[in-house]
Amino acid sequence: MTAPVLAGRKEVAAQPRRRTRRRTNDRLVGWLLVTPAVAYFVVFLVYPALSALYYSFTDWNLRSAAHWVGLANYADLFFDDVKYPHFWKSVRVTLQYTLIAVPLTMVSALVQALLVNAIRRGANLFRLLLFLPVVTAEAAVGAIWRWLYDPQYGLINSMLGLIGIPGQNWLNTPELVIPALAFISAWQCGISMIIYLAGLKGIPATIREAAIIDGAGPWQRFWRVIVPMLRPTTFYLLVTGVIAALQVFGLVYVIFSGSGRSVTGGPEQSGLSYVLHLYLFAFRYDAMGAACAMSFILLAFIMIITALQFRFVKQEAS
Repeated sequence: MTAPVLAGRKEVAAQPRRRTRRRTNDRLVGWLLVTPAVAYFVVFLVYPALSALYYSFTDWNLRSAAHWVGLANYADLFFDDVKYPHFWKSVRVTLQYTLIAVPLTMVSALVQALLVNAIRRGANLFRLLLFLPVVTAEAAVGAIWRWLYDPQYGLINSMLGLIGIPGQNWLNTPELVIPALAFISAWQCGISMIIYLAGLKGIPATIREAAIIDGAGPWQRFWRVIVPMLRPTTFYLLVTGVIAALQVFGLVYVIFSGSGRSVTGGPEQSGLSYVLHLYLFAFRYDAMGAACAMSFILLAFIMIITALQFRFVKQEAS
């Protein structure tokens, strides 16, 4: 009886060691699996961000050694109109673009989602066609819209002429530049349309049926049922749309850099977005330190705007 008892005790004593070894192996495998993602995060996100934060306190032109200047870059951007004459202009342009483009894009996306949701046949084809502007290269989009907005040969002015409205010089009239860019943003609303469509699919049919039984018309069902039920979706698109609009760059760069023209943001810098201005300081004016400071000013502003949206905008469906 002694041998079996000793063997049983050894087996019982060995079980905790095996469990400990198994947990150690599981943790090792887990770390091996997440190591590539952690390495990518540190090398391509954390390190560049910390480097940019350091360089924002320096005078650096990418060719010579960086010289520490403290908060001088931030102070000059805010208060030195001689050294940075277009900084506040780029802020105003970006805010104006955001105030026009974000509501216009959300309305366009909601209308498209409602139309696609009402289609019974060919809905997938329409979703594909409406999503194509999102996946089209920005260089192609810029070239197409430069032609569409052409004052002499553009399709938009030709269509306006058919109904007796005089054509406009869209991209060379300062007052029309921002609305023209906002209209392109509304045209590229495919992602927002898909998200709104998912929100519409999530509204229970029983709620709509109850509204119909109560005698609600189409407009009442839209305003009293669909809009309140889409509140979480609308909030998400509002937050992400504002963040994207404040960082608009590629489209503005492509449209105002064609035909060998220097990139200045259009006539009288009327299309000089904040990030385009940042890009010019970094790679055209050899002021990488100031560009890094501009990037962190934008980061702080986006964080403040996002916090205000979370504080004051309704998020719950009703």
